[in-house]
Amino acid sequence: MDIQEWDERYRDSASNAQSAPTPLVVRTTASLRPGRALDLACGAGRNALWLASHGWQVAAVDGSSTAIEILKRQNPSIDARVADLEAGEFEIGESAWDLILVCYYLQHDLFEPVKRGVKPGGLALVIVHLIEPGHESSRFSVQPGELRGRFEGWEILHSHEGKPDDPEHRRAVAEIVARRPPDALNGRASQSNRQSCRAR
Repeated sequence: MDIQEWDERYRDSASNAQSAPTPLVVRTTASLRPGRALDLACGAGRNALWLASHGWQVAAVDGSSTAIEILKRQNPSIDARVADLEAGEFEIGESAWDLILVCYYLQHDLFEPVKRGVKPGGLALVIVHLIEPGHESSRFSVQPGELRGRFEGWEILHSHEGKPDDPEHRRAVAEIVARRPPDALNGRASQSNRQSCRAR
């Protein structure tokens, strides 16, 4: 659907009812200390609202102005912005976020900015639809193993392909929760400092 169609969907009275947060988001953040979270393609904000209610400082972005209006009515303290991600209207700050969520939205050129945006030691949580056997490839779905491959070199805390644990969705999904490792540059700098100390 394009942005206008999403606006129409969110204007529907049923879509204005607040949905429960994504179960994977709840499980992942249950033991985390709240920090800065970015929810991309946030829709009406079911995850952004839940995170904010649990102490997170949240920014949320979606292309639908109707969805953002609904979110702002629920919690004006959330930094909720209308931006077309495909058009590059939102810039993800580098190493700026403790947690970045991308749930049920796939934009292939967004993976690298998301990875750069997570702080070292921070988490990326991504859920996208999975191409099922017998179905044709689609730009809105990933191949088996593709999502995990996007986070090569990261610590994989959760990876799942198959039926979603989410009553809002029925199609097969690929899920990942990955922790960004310490920057290689910082590691080299620390090693250099240790060598200098030993030399002295």
